[in-house]
Amino acid sequence: MPNGNLKLALQKKGRLTDKSLQLLKNCDLDIEDYNDRLIVSAKNLKLDLLFLRDDDIPEYVSDGVADIGIVGEDVIFEKQADVNIIRKLGFGKCKLSIAAPEGVNVEKPSDLINKKIATSYPNLLKDYLNKNNIKAKVIEISGSVEITPSLGVADLICDIVSTGNTLKINKLVKSFDIFSSETAIIANKNINEDSKKVELLDDLLNRIDSALIARRSKYLMMNAPEESIERIKNILPALKSPTVMPLAEKGMVAIHAVIPNEQFWIINKELKKEGASGILLLPIENMIP
Repeated sequence: MPNGNLKLALQKKGRLTDKSLQLLKNCDLDIEDYNDRLIVSAKNLKLDLLFLRDDDIPEYVSDGVADIGIVGEDVIFEKQADVNIIRKLGFGKCKLSIAAPEGVNVEKPSDLINKKIATSYPNLLKDYLNKNNIKAKVIEISGSVEITPSLGVADLICDIVSTGNTLKINKLVKSFDIFSSETAIIANKNINEDSKKVELLDDLLNRIDSALIARRSKYLMMNAPEESIERIKNILPALKSPTVMPLAEKGMVAIHAVIPNEQFWIINKELKKEGASGILLLPIENMIP
């Protein structure tokens, strides 16, 4: 029965499940253990979670069974779903790539001409081939694509590649990428017609934006000579101007700033050259944009 809650579709089991749930928990959502249940509700927000196969999420969102969904872009575009992508989440990144048997030279799109290519992503592959005016035979495979060249079914494969270990086991070599994917939030195109759902969605997106900014940032604290303040300000890749506070020791100040995660080890030596000491780098739980 409809209960007015915002309905969010998630992958029930797979590479995106844990990170999707962790993101929601980082948003301070109280989600009970779902175990084998298909639907659970958040205790502190009018939000229902629907646990589905990732391939089914775009269709459920498109049909309005779910209002929004968290799923990989590879699935969204392969299913040619009529949905809106409203946030990219920065995790679950992968590449859809062409791979060839060892010793077979495939370096550029024209090397695909007249080849038989096995894939579980026929729509994405056909789209790539059409955009590059390449004629090749696409063989749709629902199972283990990697074994098709050794069986003589295909010349090449087109599949998701992350570590590349599966390719090595099957004596394949990655040639080049044809599509880049990351996890995204999709929404039903008619969701704006329900003002209450829009309000709930805005609340959820604000929480998610806060968690994403926090995940990409660290809180930096240090002591420094007062005479180095301006030079340290120029070094810091801070999101906003740092906070500067006097210390009990004359001529010394405390400097606090929020910086991007990856920048600290780049600027660490420069800060020390300017006399920075007692440097602390702390995680941020949430940060309101």
